[in-house]
Order: sequence, then C-alpha cells, then structure tokens
Amino acid sequence: MLHNTGEGGLSKHHLHRADLILQLGTAYFAARDEKGNFSLPNLVETVERNPQIKAIEIKLSQGGKPGIGGLLPGEKVTPEIAEARGIEVWKTCASPSGHTEFHDADSMLDFIEKLAGATGLPVGIKSAIGQMDFWTDLAKLCAETGRAPDYIAIDGGEGGTGAGPLAFTDHVALPFKIGFARVYAEFAKRGMNEKVVFVGSGKLGFPVDALFAYALGCDMIAVGREAMLSIGCIQAQRCHTGICPAGIATHNKWLMAGLDPALKSARLANYLVTLRQEILKLTHSCGVEHPSLLSPDHIEILDGNLGASSIEEVLKLDGLLPRPSHADRDRIREVLAR
Repeated sequence: MLHNTGEGGLSKHHLHRADLILQLGTAYFAARDEKGNFSLPNLVETVERNPQIKAIEIKLSQGGKPGIGGLLPGEKVTPEIAEARGIEVWKTCASPSGHTEFHDADSMLDFIEKLAGATGLPVGIKSAIGQMDFWTDLAKLCAETGRAPDYIAIDGGEGGTGAGPLAFTDHVALPFKIGFARVYAEFAKRGMNEKVVFVGSGKLGFPVDALFAYALGCDMIAVGREAMLSIGCIQAQRCHTGICPAGIATHNKWLMAGLDPALKSARLANYLVTLRQEILKLTHSCGVEHPSLLSPDHIEILDGNLGASSIEEVLKLDGLLPRPSHADRDRIREVLAR
C-alpha cells in the first residue's frame, strides 16, 4: 500500500513510515527553486533526504478539475504549509494550468527519463482523459523508442475535489470506465500494456467498482474520496474556503476540534482493511485467488431489459483486454503461498 502526497508538496505528516509516491503538479512543490521553477537538484535532495519516497508521479490533470490550475489563498499559507511547499508564508500561491518542463508526449518522455535517471525511482503520470491524440502519440512513442512511464494512473471525470468549479467537476473529462478503456486499448494495440503498470481512480473505493477496474486492466487502484468519507468528510464542497464544517480542509481551530486524529485514523484503517477483505472475498467467489487474475470474462453488463453484454462488447475493445495465462496463475499462487 502506497500513500500519494498529492501535488501540495511533502510535509512532516507524510513521514510516519508510510511508503510514499511524491506527486509533482504544475507548481513543482517539493522540487522547485526560489522563483517557482522546477529544480532537479532540489528534487534529488528531497528524495535522498526522505527514503520513504518510493516513486514519483507527474500529475497532468485530475478528474475533479481537469484542465485548470489552482490557487492557494495567502491566509491558508501557514508556516507549516509554506515549509511543505517551499513557498512564502501568508502569500497567495498559484499553480499554472499546464507544465512548463514539457509540452507534448515526446518532451514529457524526456522529462520522465531525466527524473528517473537522477533519482533512480520509478516515474509515472496521472491524468484525466479527454481527447485521445496525446495518448495515441504517447503509446506510439513508447512502442517505437522504448521510453515509457513506469505507470499510468487514469482518473475518471467522477474523481472528486470540493475545490473545483462545478462546470468542470460535472462536465469535463470522461468517466473512468470509458477513459481508461480508450487509453488501455492504445497501449494494448502496440503490445505495451504489459510493460506499463496501469492504475485506476475515480470512485473505485467500493469492492465491486474495484473488481471492475481490475477486470478492465488495472494493476492497482487509488482511493481518495472514500478514505476522506471515513474520517468525516460530508462533501460540503467548502475545501477552498477555509471553513470545512468537518474540520478536515481548514485551519480554523474551532472547526479543527471536530477532527479527532486518534478516532479518525482508526476509522480510516478499518475502511482500508474492510475494503481489501471484501475485494478478496468477491475475487474468490469468481474462482480465482487474487484480483490480478480477474478477466473481462468475470464481468457482465446488464441492460435492464434481460440483456447482457461483456465489457469488451460494450466498450468496443475487440479482445484487447488481458486474460491471465496459466503461468500468471502459477506465479500468483507461488507468491501467495509465501
């Protein structure tokens, strides 16, 4: 299990022994110089100083607010936040809508190779999905040049944040099942789907949705919204205002008093343990030992009128989804028996 820092930098609260994915957004927090530009030496220093960091993730966009940047009001930039992000205290900080270190699939792959070479860590990307030109180019370049992200995290348009404009959160980016299927197909057509780890996110924190993602080709899933709900989030959509009524996304001491870390951490742990247990139970009911052995043959989609279709038929994937081989099954059994 890995903990993603999010694009807001690396804080002392991330360093309680959890294995971390350090996410780099357009503002390059935890890897920027005093002028706000990306700094490879600063990134290397951050990685070397914190061995808990096991991977780096370049965030292109997210399902909750794809295509736009962010604005952190100065009143929320406390000394603690400023230290984590490497910015000035009490000064408003803007995250651009796009990256400055690359501009297309080819230059992004160069950037990925540079980060991987300097840090020695796996480097992945995270994105919501819209037009497919970028992903077609990326899959083609990966197949032709051998350069590729170590993993690709696809975020559905249903992915959540209370800090995004409703016009974006409600209407921009494809739902996970459609977006993931289209991207996965581009890599599968070129034989690259087994050379890149695929991660899914976007309301996948429920057992059945998680199993669907695994059958669709995901190797891992990311959980955010459901984890937030487990610690008391009521989805008030006030994350950006500083007055979150649940005491989570706020620095107001009176509101923060409603968030008991000892109680809420236990609830989060219970949620994660239960989620994993139920995923395994459903997996076993399909006759396989591990979610990685699920295939599209285990899922049928009902049309509400006594009709049913396979995932591949509905999403027009034409046999592109993976099916575990006998060798895969034997290998998983061997690992589980240890």
